[in-house]
Amino acid sequence: MIDFFISVGGFIMAPLYWVTSVILIGFHSLFGRVFGDESGWAWALSIVGLTLVIRAALIPLFVKQIKSSRNMQLLQPKVKELQKKYGHDRERLAQETMALYKESKTNPFASCLPILLQMPIFLALFRLLDLAARGETRGVLTTENADQFANSTLFGARIADQFLGDSAVSVKVLAAVLVVAMTVTTFLTQRQLMSKNMPPDALTGPYAQQQKMLLYVLPLVFAVGGVAFPVGVLLYWTTSNLWTMGQQFYVIRNNPAPGTPAARAKADRDEAKRRRKGGGTLPAPPPEEEPKPPPKPTQRQQPKKQSRDQRKKKGPPRQPPGKAKPEQAKPEDPPDDPKDDPDAPDRAQA
Repeated sequence: MIDFFISVGGFIMAPLYWVTSVILIGFHSLFGRVFGDESGWAWALSIVGLTLVIRAALIPLFVKQIKSSRNMQLLQPKVKELQKKYGHDRERLAQETMALYKESKTNPFASCLPILLQMPIFLALFRLLDLAARGETRGVLTTENADQFANSTLFGARIADQFLGDSAVSVKVLAAVLVVAMTVTTFLTQRQLMSKNMPPDALTGPYAQQQKMLLYVLPLVFAVGGVAFPVGVLLYWTTSNLWTMGQQFYVIRNNPAPGTPAARAKADRDEAKRRRKGGGTLPAPPPEEEPKPPPKPTQRQQPKKQSRDQRKKKGPPRQPPGKAKPEQAKPEDPPDDPKDDPDAPDRAQA
């Protein structure tokens, strides 16, 4: 049974040995012309080049990881509402949470993809160094390449040696420095994400607790396990962490999540840039006036009720000031006496 698993593992690792060794030998042929084929710097820079190629190939997955992490942060308020609503029913809570992730097209496991996909390359490089130290070859490595790889030194330490075992002091010092660098870069990468690109709502809840746990657990795991890695593997992982830190810094600076300290810092930089170009500050929007309530209709005052005796004593209603009294019709003048009018007979004949 053990032989079966060994054969299956060898079948799976064979393509990884081939890819890793091709990239490694390709960079070594380039740097070997400058430093020499047996130089430790040529092999160390070849490991750095291998790291850069692998990380550049994982950029699409890194972008997916950033989007997934951002969506997870923005969904935390809704997750909290589900926890309040279905906290008593764990099965229903899990179903509703997964439905929320599916609706928003968020994969909670996408943030682990870059690390998971790097692990086979990491293991392949570890095995290449370990086998080269024994004089064995894998992939396109020749026996001569394996001997050069195993015996190359960097700062007096062999690249294939580990911190543990009967190693020289130079190996222990270099390995310790790389272990510390690997641990610190892992911690700073996680810290950078939590302190600058997470909104306040995402700093509480199960997802935030998971991030905080990874902030301290991952560096501790690398620190404990790093003492068993060869110097070349430590160099690979430290370079990978530096790449992650720079890549994450670029994304956080230029495309931060809304409502985060990084988003406010970007807004301040954009405003300062606009001022330098002479654009001045953006005019503040005018305050919105509250709509005035419609005027209330005036109520007509009803006259007080009075008794008949009071109305008689009061007399007729007074005419309002400024209103003239209606003119009374004047009596028409009586007709003139025909005797007094000398022209009356002539008008009568006519």
